[in-house]
Amino acid sequence: MRIVVIGATGHIGTFLVPRLVRAGHDVVVISRGTRSAYADAPEWARVERITADREQEDRDGTFGARIAGLRADAVIDLVCFTVDSARALLDALRGSDTHLVHCGSIWRAGVSHVLPITEEVATPPFGEYGTQKDAIARLYKEETASGGVATTSLHPGHISGPGWVPIGPLGNLDTTVITKLSAGDAIEVPGLGAESMAHVHADDVARAFQLAVEHRDAAVGEDFFVTADTALTVRGYAHLVASWFGQEARLESVTWDRFRETTAPEDAEASWEHLSRSQVFSTDKPRRLLGYAPAYTASETVLDAWRWLVDNGEVEVARPLAR
Repeated sequence: MRIVVIGATGHIGTFLVPRLVRAGHDVVVISRGTRSAYADAPEWARVERITADREQEDRDGTFGARIAGLRADAVIDLVCFTVDSARALLDALRGSDTHLVHCGSIWRAGVSHVLPITEEVATPPFGEYGTQKDAIARLYKEETASGGVATTSLHPGHISGPGWVPIGPLGNLDTTVITKLSAGDAIEVPGLGAESMAHVHADDVARAFQLAVEHRDAAVGEDFFVTADTALTVRGYAHLVASWFGQEARLESVTWDRFRETTAPEDAEASWEHLSRSQVFSTDKPRRLLGYAPAYTASETVLDAWRWLVDNGEVEVARPLAR
């Protein structure tokens, strides 16, 4: 197939583009051209590259036409964040046979009521990001149901992998937590420590997008949550990290008010955003319809990410990380 990938050099695209090339597809990558992929691969030499500023072209009303003009069998949109942007692309593709595959977010689901969360029991979203992602997914589903553009929405969890900082044990991006756990120092944990996070390896997300375009008939008109088969609680994640360094995690439970007093505002807010949702997702639907089988557990996912950061001197640790 001829496949266009929008936002191709980010977390997912780093793994997705080489996958698609290896599978024999003709790949066109769209990016702002301001950065390279997180990991190099020889397959990047075999793709067509187009530089585009999506935000500016959306404002100019030209981006959708640019994408439609590429006459792709499938368009994988990894960087659509507003309903207006989504609608513009739909309008441009309407009347074509292109399969539009959208990258949403597990945050289209709100707080946990039933675990694991499925596509049918997710609670309404909150916050601008999740609300927009939910609205886009609903727009696309309605479009396909009415006989318009063939669409699919995939909603990944906390995408992790080598090259960037993953969501850490406290639900934020503060790497000093890893430093403390490696040294056996105590860390303050807000709430119970039983709150959960839904990590997923970037290559497993890439695998899901590849399956969606290669199994079009099963994917069209559907929404899928894409995570690891397992999930980590705050306590479990902290104990896991400490074990990598031969330590026992020393955890002190504190109130959220106390945590906010002693934590940088942006880190405290990120912790609340992740832990207040306390999400665990079922992978049954993508497994059943697409053949999705994640290669990484949540524990393996975060280890792969933190190992890269330690090996590259991006995180200070008190002891070597066990192999």
